[in-house]
Amino acid sequence: MEGTNGIMGIVGASGFLGGALAELAHRRGWRVVGFSRKRREPGGPVDEWREWSDRPDLSRLTVLVNLAGESIAQRWTEGNREKFHASRVGVTNAVVKAMVEADHGPGMLINGSAVGIYGDRGDEELTEAAHPGEGYLADLCVEWEKAAQPLVERGVDVAWLRTGVVLGRGGDAWEQMRKVFSLGLGGKFGSGQQWMPWIHVEDLVGAMLHLAQNRVTGPVNGVAPEPERNGDFTKKLASALSRPAFFHAPGWGLKLGLGDFAGALLASQRALPDALLKSGFRFRYPSLDSALVELC
Repeated sequence: MEGTNGIMGIVGASGFLGGALAELAHRRGWRVVGFSRKRREPGGPVDEWREWSDRPDLSRLTVLVNLAGESIAQRWTEGNREKFHASRVGVTNAVVKAMVEADHGPGMLINGSAVGIYGDRGDEELTEAAHPGEGYLADLCVEWEKAAQPLVERGVDVAWLRTGVVLGRGGDAWEQMRKVFSLGLGGKFGSGQQWMPWIHVEDLVGAMLHLAQNRVTGPVNGVAPEPERNGDFTKKLASALSRPAFFHAPGWGLKLGLGDFAGALLASQRALPDALLKSGFRFRYPSLDSALVELC
């Protein structure tokens, strides 16, 4: 049975973001197919589970959304870098292979990416037309996006969703920040002047459905239209939770404790959702103030 909008396959449907997407897609008339390496029974917003294997069944899907990706919020050891690569580039390669070989497979892929592709760019306004930056994370994102390029050459619609920090209950980023700031232990990172692209989870999953329904292709910044400097983000979050934010994590301290991952926290990316806005997407939470009212 097909939903009124079609059938949406989600790689990562059991995760925080995939679960939120499945919920909204189901409510909006999509039939949702989740992919998992473990056997699961249908239930909730997921109408059908299929096994993710070397030859996954992608038949009858209208669109496939690939949200796989090991969290980079950990020390970037050689072993973890291998996981980052395998869960992004490796999984995307597998998705492309499966889509090429599928009978009556999806005509569109929405593939994960990240604003880390821009590197550390100071106050430069970064629309999707901006060139990639430098550094490990930028290089990883470039390879991640290139992995889906063969589908474009075959006439398949592909959107690369470059996400920032996702704020939502149950998400790692929000829950960790809320816990730390609720204890009065929050503070800025480094100078606090670096731009911090963020987005409310409801807007991010809404954007995915918008891309699918309107066949928006190419790179898409999955961020809110009003990025915040880290220092201002800190002050607003602390105020929303009625807590002080006196602490300061200096750059050298972050690098000592977190290694190379500290660079991702200190990098400045003033990313703007130009493609989403031009395609007619409307944000429910365009400002951090509006997002914090809902979250707090």
